[in-house]
Amino acid sequence: MTVSDWRGRLVRYPAERAHAYRTSGAWSTETTGRRLHGVAVRFPDRLAVITADATITYAELDRRTDQIAAGLAALGLRPKDPVIFQLTNRLETVLAWYGAIKAGLIPVATLAAHRRHEIGYISTKLGAVGHIVEAGLPFDLVDFALEHAVGHPTIRHIIAVGDTDAVTRFDTLGADVSPSAARELVEQIERDTDPEDVVAFQLSGGTTGVPKVIPRLHAEYWNNAEFYAKRLGWDEHTRVAHLIPIIHNAGITCGVHAAHSVGACLVLATADARNAFQLMATAKATAVLLGHGHYQAVRFPAFDATRPHLRQVVLSGAKVDAELFDRVQTGGVWAGQLFGMSEGMFLATPLDAPAAARRATVGTPICAQDEIRILEPGSETEVGDDTVGELCCRGPYTIVGYFDAPEHNRTAFTSDGFYRTGDLAKITVIDGKRYVSIEGRIKDLINRGGEKINAEEVELLLAEIAGVTDVAVVAMPDPRLGEKTCAYIVSATGVPLGLDAVQHHLAELGVAKFKWPERIEWVDALPRSNVGKVDKKRLRAEVAAKLDAERSASESEHYATR
Repeated sequence: MTVSDWRGRLVRYPAERAHAYRTSGAWSTETTGRRLHGVAVRFPDRLAVITADATITYAELDRRTDQIAAGLAALGLRPKDPVIFQLTNRLETVLAWYGAIKAGLIPVATLAAHRRHEIGYISTKLGAVGHIVEAGLPFDLVDFALEHAVGHPTIRHIIAVGDTDAVTRFDTLGADVSPSAARELVEQIERDTDPEDVVAFQLSGGTTGVPKVIPRLHAEYWNNAEFYAKRLGWDEHTRVAHLIPIIHNAGITCGVHAAHSVGACLVLATADARNAFQLMATAKATAVLLGHGHYQAVRFPAFDATRPHLRQVVLSGAKVDAELFDRVQTGGVWAGQLFGMSEGMFLATPLDAPAAARRATVGTPICAQDEIRILEPGSETEVGDDTVGELCCRGPYTIVGYFDAPEHNRTAFTSDGFYRTGDLAKITVIDGKRYVSIEGRIKDLINRGGEKINAEEVELLLAEIAGVTDVAVVAMPDPRLGEKTCAYIVSATGVPLGLDAVQHHLAELGVAKFKWPERIEWVDALPRSNVGKVDKKRLRAEVAAKLDAERSASESEHYATR
């Protein structure tokens, strides 16, 4: 696939809106690599990234990513080539991200947990030319990448971070290129890059079927992060801890780009809360974003070790109960909330918001050009304040269309270009200011510790099992992750399969493990409304009640045997 092939499938911002965003400064006229270089020139000796294993200054980060860009170009990768990323939270992931962007390549932000089902579809759709993976993980991503490349129409290069001789080693890229020669090459690439070119492809978490592809632009992506950083008052003295996957949109926007847009230091931790809190304490982190999967971890004594330096906690992914909120704020820590999406829109708590707004809402838009409407679901009729409707948005970093998805785009946007988020929300007025609160969702999603699982996608996969005649996938409550996946299945034979057999079926299809159902309910028929629609509200209530009963029985047995 040529560059012109896929560029023709992008949806461009209307000319008058693009002009307005450029004029206002909401869009930048510089590339992402140039923005990083500018910050590195200002703060060369300040730490840019701290991990459990390494640190790097801004000057070192800028110089090494120039060399990586030169190394990627030497392999034959060319500007606009999409490159699949499958890496975990480590310094090399940040290096690979900026190195690829400086080479003019387009990172495709997939997860290390994705498998053939997701990677095969996305890489083929985009015509990915490269695949960067991590060696040494329990699941061998190097072997996976090699198998995936066999017969692939466009994949030409596999690069591995870590100890392997099977493919090109990441640590060798550009190692023999002088810093001056690498800088000259990067500057040439950047001169030929339009700020309104795609800088990265992120993936949707909330559309039907397999993930949709989200194009983000140089002009807006770094600014999106900078607006967020400035909303929270960050500067070069801030140390920003991040625990959730860094390659997520939240990881790039709220972690990598947000920290580096203001010269702050990224404290890059992993999802393991105890190790993450230890690193935060050692690195003297002053701010952290905690996803729903880490809410319970705040109650660990290990979290208290972060308090001597921690000044700010941003919570995201689910409603925050009062007890948790108060626990976070112990010792004078400021607590607020975030609501964001890969499609662009970010809402965050203003620093001066009263406690009631910080606790009950996700704040306000972070850019003056952001536009919010709350519409009656399925319509374009705006509802009043304190009335729940669908959150719809438009703005300088909210997409105007998914990549190569014309049919879906027709229903994903209003007639005047507002993106339909699929989330239920309302405007709450507190002390005369209008805040947004999230009240649920319309889209059929399971939020498993921050990973969005599309129910329809899993249903279609389960329907391929021999003898399955009907299936409905719903969220069930989980105290640690917030939600897990439960599948209600109807069997033609009346003979149910075990959970292991169902999961084996998904493994054979190459489906990411976090999407697998963790409970199966075999039923004679699915409950339906009078128009034939599956009553998922009833199914969610049934499984929640069963879990409560099982938990109560377990507790009673525990006390009876003490």
